[in-house]
Amino acid sequence: MNCRVVVEAAVPVYDVGSPDEAVRIAISKTGEMLNPDLNYVEINMGERSCPHCGEELEPAFIAADESLVALELEMTVFNVERDEHAARIARKEIGQRLENIPLDVLEIEELDEEGEGESDESADDAESESLDEEETESPSSPSSEDDDVLPEFEELIDE
Repeated sequence: MNCRVVVEAAVPVYDVGSPDEAVRIAISKTGEMLNPDLNYVEINMGERSCPHCGEELEPAFIAADESLVALELEMTVFNVERDEHAARIARKEIGQRLENIPLDVLEIEELDEEGEGESDESADDAESESLDEEETESPSSPSSEDDDVLPEFEELIDE
């Protein structure tokens, strides 16, 4: 089973003057921490609302030129047993790169079978392309040791 997991992150930003500036800096800062290892994680502005009246608020809270920005980080987790497993994997993968930033799982959505087939095909294509590249690189690289090992192995099979 494959799942799409959305995690909320509270990203601190310093020396900002407006909520828009805080959001831009938080997205940039988060992207730097996640890349290149987790470049497949989508970063979006979070949604906040007043707990008493339900009124929608800015994703950034600013006090004394410092801000706490709510961001939503979305990633797809493949081959999981159940929703809780997907949530743990997403929190671990993202949390390892975003040190000292609190995370909360907002949403876990199971992906349909059709979407899985398409992503598996694209993963297979990428894997075959990388294998093709390795095969084209290996003849040009000095591999005299590899050439010596293969005939000995074939001789063992013949015996």
